[in-house]
Amino acid sequence: MQEPTVNRPQAPDPVTKAGYELEFEDTFDGDVLDETRWIPYYLPQWSSRATSAARYRIEDGHLHLLIEEDQPPWAPDLEGGLRVSSLQTGLFAGPVGSSIGQHGRGAIVREAQPDLRLYTPQYGLIELRAKAIDDPRSMVALWMIGYEDEPERSAEICVCEIFGRDVTADHAGVGMGLHPFGDPAIVDDFAVERIAVDAREFHVYAAEWTPEHVAFFVDGRHVKTIRQSPGYPMQLMLNIYEFPEADGSPTARHPYPKRFTVDYVRGYRPPGRPGGAP
Repeated sequence: MQEPTVNRPQAPDPVTKAGYELEFEDTFDGDVLDETRWIPYYLPQWSSRATSAARYRIEDGHLHLLIEEDQPPWAPDLEGGLRVSSLQTGLFAGPVGSSIGQHGRGAIVREAQPDLRLYTPQYGLIELRAKAIDDPRSMVALWMIGYEDEPERSAEICVCEIFGRDVTADHAGVGMGLHPFGDPAIVDDFAVERIAVDAREFHVYAAEWTPEHVAFFVDGRHVKTIRQSPGYPMQLMLNIYEFPEADGSPTARHPYPKRFTVDYVRGYRPPGRPGGAP
């Protein structure tokens, strides 16, 4: 059910972001990834840095996260032929052989990792400007997960999740919402919203996260508000996935490299609130 118009949050001013202070920004200038902002591996504790390493290029002021034809699956014993290129802003894992770590869901730590906390905000405005891909085997996303491994701090805020099969010239299915995973205070509330955009072009996807709610926007237009909120620090996860064919074959339906092009990622905090970046 749609909320009454009077109750719909307004996106912060697209230029001034009135009511917020910029604390995290990457516009991907130059040609080298800033590893004071990003960890270029996907949940490496559950596999290894070698198999979970992101494939990417930075050129012309854009980040291009890639799936390349020779890229190995990130964790074949856990997720079969799924291939991922991902950047994240935090990393927490226990010792080898334990099940301690982010987003593990019963997995075992295979490779020791340092604890890293590059950007882990609690509340604020998260904003992404990016182009998706229309490959039916691919999905691009920006989501957030709890930084620490405590079962009650494991929810996910999905800012946007776009499957190539849901992309056409005049609309896209954009997934957005919350997943509880092990957080008993969060009720699953996630849906794919039909948005009148060509997601293969640049658009701005944003989530405003407050202690009372999470509101979702595309190009500054309010899409929906969820009246619940994780109350602990979370890290960013920016990624492109390629799913295997149903029969396991590697047949490509889109030329390689498959590409998620990002113009910028920004994080804003409410004034007076401690920052999410060291």
